[in-house]
Amino acid sequence: MFMQLLANGLVTGSVIALAAAGISIVYGILRLVNFAYGDYMTFGAFAGILFNVKLGLPIVLAAVIAMAATALLSVALEFVLWRPLRAKSAGFMSLFLVSVGLALVLRHVIYLVAGPQPRTYAVDPYKVYVIGSARLSGAQGIAIVVAAVGIVLIGLLIAGTGVGRMMRALADDLPLAAVAGVRTGRVIVAAWIVSGLLAGLAGVLAGLVQTSFDPQLGFTLLLPIFAAVVLGGIGNVYGALAGGLALGLAMELSTWTELAGGVNPTYKPVVAFGALVLVLLLRPQGLFGRARVV
Repeated sequence: MFMQLLANGLVTGSVIALAAAGISIVYGILRLVNFAYGDYMTFGAFAGILFNVKLGLPIVLAAVIAMAATALLSVALEFVLWRPLRAKSAGFMSLFLVSVGLALVLRHVIYLVAGPQPRTYAVDPYKVYVIGSARLSGAQGIAIVVAAVGIVLIGLLIAGTGVGRMMRALADDLPLAAVAGVRTGRVIVAAWIVSGLLAGLAGVLAGLVQTSFDPQLGFTLLLPIFAAVVLGGIGNVYGALAGGLALGLAMELSTWTELAGGVNPTYKPVVAFGALVLVLLLRPQGLFGRARVV
């Protein structure tokens, strides 16, 4: 039972971690709380349905194309929406409200185009992977392997590439990076591309894990994702990855019957936010965040 819950927690946590990293990359540079990120994920999930179910492509190839499509959407919105708003010196609250409005627009466009009916990827529902005493469905097996590769790649990107170093420089001090000769516009576009790729990947994996999903997919995951962002330290990519994995494990392991009978699975999100509140009471800047003195 414990190993099964541990495996389920890794699957759930991996999806949350990837999405939280995508939010943190943009927030770290632009201080933009993109409330529409869940609907970027939904767009990626439905793009995956188009290529996997409608066009018959293998799920891995369909996921790669869906990631590219979501990255294209992310960059397009940067040029059409976010960059013009920054040029007009829109404040934090204005940008946040715009992101809420964008979320509603994207969600209802997806409803109009795809319809409200649940969708399912074309993967073998009877395939099962047995690891010790844990059993993972084929979709869960794909999700955990692909998510693990994605987490490793994002870590390597941030830590070991020139683009990653420039992103960290902009996150530390954007005006100073600009004075130092960093082409901030290009780095910001690169950040949106990476964020969009992660949104598309997280959306497809979330759709796989949930078996069937509808246009509310991203919205239902948004609060745990933001909880992971805050838990790890707002704007810290590594913290977001760790926070997402920790929350996923906490949510699943909380139902273990050996822990005082466990909690009802319905209340798993409550456990996640309880853990968040506890951490913030002890360490307000998050697990990996830096304390700020004003």
